[in-house]
Amino acid sequence: MIHHGGCFCGAVRFACAGAPINVRICHCRNCQKAMGSPYFARALFSHEALTIHGETARFPSSDALDRMFCPRCGTRLFSWRNTRPVVGVALACFDDPNAFRPTEHIWTSARIGWVSLDDGLPQFPENPA
Repeated sequence: MIHHGGCFCGAVRFACAGAPINVRICHCRNCQKAMGSPYFARALFSHEALTIHGETARFPSSDALDRMFCPRCGTRLFSWRNTRPVVGVALACFDDPNAFRPTEHIWTSARIGWVSLDDGLPQFPENPA
């Protein structure tokens, strides 16, 4: 199955082939700052499962990870791993934002205090093993 999505202005479109490796909500401070929100809800795919149409820009948020976004509208789209061949795709950027349901919360040790986690999903203070 192919899942499509894109940025706010439509200049960047993408397609993800197959099922994601995992679907998580990350509460780490880097994701909070990069996304401008309390967390980053994303589906993880292999690099080769993702096809991107349109120009993207990158910001290296660490040695391991580049944040990719639309240079026209600023939509934050992907977290591109440089140390492993995987990419996190923002769930809200899929044409069907309900296509994937998160299965766990990670980095809850950095959760913003006013965020209530009452969805019953497993919670991990850092990355799960």
